[in-house]
Amino acid sequence: MKTRVKKARLGDVKQIHALVNAFADRGRMLAVPLSDLYDNVRDFTVVCAGDGGLLGCCCLRIVWEDLAEIRSLAVTEEAQGAGLGRELVESCLAEARELGVPRVFALTYVPDFFAALGFCLIDKNELPHKVWADCVKCPKFPDCDEVAVALDF
Repeated sequence: MKTRVKKARLGDVKQIHALVNAFADRGRMLAVPLSDLYDNVRDFTVVCAGDGGLLGCCCLRIVWEDLAEIRSLAVTEEAQGAGLGRELVESCLAEARELGVPRVFALTYVPDFFAALGFCLIDKNELPHKVWADCVKCPKFPDCDEVAVALDF
C-alpha cells in the first residue's frame, strides 16, 4: 500500500475527528472535540493512502520547555499492522528533536508498542504539568487506567 506521512491540514480535521472518536467510543482513547482539533491542527501529523484517504493520525503537543506529549495516535483498523503507527510516532519524535524537546511522553493502553520505539515506563507523578493541565479535566481522573511511558533524547 502506498502511503504518505505529512503534517495535517484543515481538510484533514473532520477525518481525524472521526478516527479518534471512533476509538474513543470503544474506550481506547479520549474523545477530542472538533473545535479542539481545529485549534491544534498544526500539532497533528497524518498518514494518507495514495487516494488521499486518512489512515492514521498522531499529535505532538508541547507541554513545557522540556516536555512534549504524543497523543491521539490512531490508525484505522484496516491499516493496522503495516507500521503506520510507528511512522507517525517517529515523525513526531523527529519534530520534537528538531524543536529541542528533551523528553517526550505518552499515556497509553499499549505500552509495548511504545517500548518497541525506545520508550520506558514511568510513574505518572513524573508528569505534574500534564496532570494539572489536562488530567484534572478528564472523566477518568483520578482513576486513570492508562500507562505512562517516556523517551529521553
